[in-house]
Amino acid sequence: MARRSKQSAAQGATAARNGRGAESQRQAEVLQLAAGLFARDGYNATTVRDIADAAGILSGSLYHHFRSKEAIADAILSAFLDEILGRYDEIVAADGSARETFEALATASLLAMEQHQEAIVIYQNDGRHLAQLERFAYLADAGRRFEQAWVGVLQRGVEEGEFRRSLEPGLTYRFIRATLWTVARWYRPGGSQSAQEIAEQYLSILLDGIARGKRKRAKD
Repeated sequence: MARRSKQSAAQGATAARNGRGAESQRQAEVLQLAAGLFARDGYNATTVRDIADAAGILSGSLYHHFRSKEAIADAILSAFLDEILGRYDEIVAADGSARETFEALATASLLAMEQHQEAIVIYQNDGRHLAQLERFAYLADAGRRFEQAWVGVLQRGVEEGEFRRSLEPGLTYRFIRATLWTVARWYRPGGSQSAQEIAEQYLSILLDGIARGKRKRAKD
């Protein structure tokens, strides 16, 4: 009797684990489908029914996995931001030279596309709107942390003589931000260039330029 009870308990625990595993897998599938819809159509234009239809379930069943559309977007964006900002913190803490830190930040940003391409597009397209909602207040903080990391390394590079003295860190950061994140709009996994190869090309352009010799300035 005791042996059967132990066996039943073990079987019950296994079934519970399998159930949780299946639930986690289904949630991951829903997040992936929703991320694609948000990136393609925009957060506001995508409905719960759109997500449910893509997942092949009823709208009511979707609420078994997530309480709201906001919860889905939150899960997508927070996963991306937690990972990339954690990587930024590691890079800055490594205390490499300004150029080494610059290269590492740019490479990390572009490699993030391999796992979070749709999240990057959502962040770019809908981040400003979503940041006005209480649930997404962390988006504004994320933006400040991105800027702090980039402006910090640019300022240090100027002060230490690795970057041009005429460089304006704030303006340069805005250019770099637009240059790096918009890659997610056209990048195709498995295409002619990998994310690493794109990173190498972008670093060559950003740090070495594309023209030979100095540019002639327009006369006043």
